[in-house]
This record gives sequence, structure tokens and C-alpha cells, in this order.
Amino acid sequence: MSKPEHSNIVEFKVMGDYALFSDPITRIGGEKCTYQIPTYEAIKGVLHSIYWKPTIIWYIDKIKVIEPIQTEVKGIRPIKYSGGNDLAYYTYLKNVKYCVRAHFEWNDNRPELINDRNENKHHNIARRMIVKGGRRDVFLGTRECQAYIEPCEFDNEKSVYESISELSFGLMYHGLTYPDEAYSEQTQEKITANFWYPVMKNGVITFLRPEDCPIHKTLRDMKMKIFDNSKNNFSGLAEFEGDD
Repeated sequence: MSKPEHSNIVEFKVMGDYALFSDPITRIGGEKCTYQIPTYEAIKGVLHSIYWKPTIIWYIDKIKVIEPIQTEVKGIRPIKYSGGNDLAYYTYLKNVKYCVRAHFEWNDNRPELINDRNENKHHNIARRMIVKGGRRDVFLGTRECQAYIEPCEFDNEKSVYESISELSFGLMYHGLTYPDEAYSEQTQEKITANFWYPVMKNGVITFLRPEDCPIHKTLRDMKMKIFDNSKNNFSGLAEFEGDD
């Protein structure tokens, strides 16, 4: 088996009783319906809960679907801004468990943080935070879907879909690209939504990088925040937080 091409790989298992990776189209009327598999953005959010620094960008390489894909419909009464509430039906995934393989790369949009580019430091902190269960609350898609993480070896985990050679999920939301993660001139100072056609092969979904998605849609303009190194010592902060 070939080794991963990146040296800063992290691998972990994320699990929860419920997950909701909602399709924006199904939110009309206040109701939500989950995708059958996680979005790139949702798994990236899990990694941000484990360890995040503006110096790096996390890239999700692949996930392995461990448990069967099954859904459950719940009646929810979301509170309206104007007061009161209406009954809405949310469709959740239940009893979910995924193995994740990801890596980070330097954020070239942040030249002001170049002094914080210490690969071993960030990699070691991220791995320690996986062992400790993350720095912030971990959830799968929405805040009410609490999740838990633990270290794992991606290739040693078994999927219930290993015998299925290929399963397609059609056009699906991939994630958002914010100005500080812009990958082209067209995505600078903008929020861009990315879409793709995921395929699961023997239980494994290999994610495209955001820039490689076949469909991109600009949502709106947004300026990128610039960090002032005289006020923000990210290098020292990262080393201090690694002692948790």
C-alpha cells in the first residue's frame, strides 16, 4: 500500500447519535433534510473544532463510512425571530460513524503569519488535540448533533459498504471558500460555494479539493481580515496552547 503524499496527515474517527448535513434547497419553509453523506464543509468544521490556526488550511483527503446510512424524521418546533414557533420536520442521519484522513497546508493568503510556519509544531498539536477529543465542541452538521472523536488508523477500519464497488450521490454541496482561503483571482474577496458529484467506492469517499470542484457560485463580496503582528502573536500563542 502506498504511503500518503503529505507528511502532516491526521486520522481520526468521528461518531454521534445523529447528524444533519443539510441541503440548502431543502431549507425552504424552515424544514431541513440531510444528505446521505457528510459534506466537505462539515468535516472541515470538525477539524476546526479539533485545532485551527489562520496559518494553515485543512484539506479533507477522504472519509470512510463505517455504519449503515439510515435516517430518522423528527418533529421540531424552531423558535421564530418574530416570536412563537411552527412544527417543522427535520430528517437526520442516525448512528453515524466516519473515519477521516486529512492534512494541512500553509495559507498563502496570510503572508503576515509566515513566521508561524512550523510544520512539526502544528502537526503535533493537532494530533494531541485528537487524543483529547478536540478543543471545542464537536458536532456533525448542526449544533444539536453532538459528536465525539478519537484517534484511529484509517486503513484498519472496516466499512459496511466494502463490498459495494461504487455508489453515486449526484450533485451535492461541497463547501464554502472564504476570502482568506481563496484559491484563484475569481475567489479573492468573495464567498464562493463549491459543488461536486461524490462517489463512494468500497465505503470510501475521496474528496476533491475546493478548486477542483466542477461547479462554483459566487455568493457575495467579503473583505479578508488582516492580522496585525504587533497585536497578535500567533507563533507564541500556538506554542503556549500546545501545552494544554
